[in-house]
Amino acid sequence: MTPDDQQCVINELQMLIEETGMDEEMPEDYDRLLSILDGAIKQQRKHTEGLLG
Repeated sequence: MTPDDQQCVINELQMLIEETGMDEEMPEDYDRLLSILDGAIKQQRKHTEGLLG
């Protein structure tokens, strides 16, 4: 997955959360989605640091 792909996933997940009100309507699913989002951000950061380091 490229950094652009990762950013796209992050953006899409954030948009999904906002548009659906998932944090209030489906708290368990919201927590799972936050875990996925957190993992994607960490992978993106690690990849970027590898490119810069």
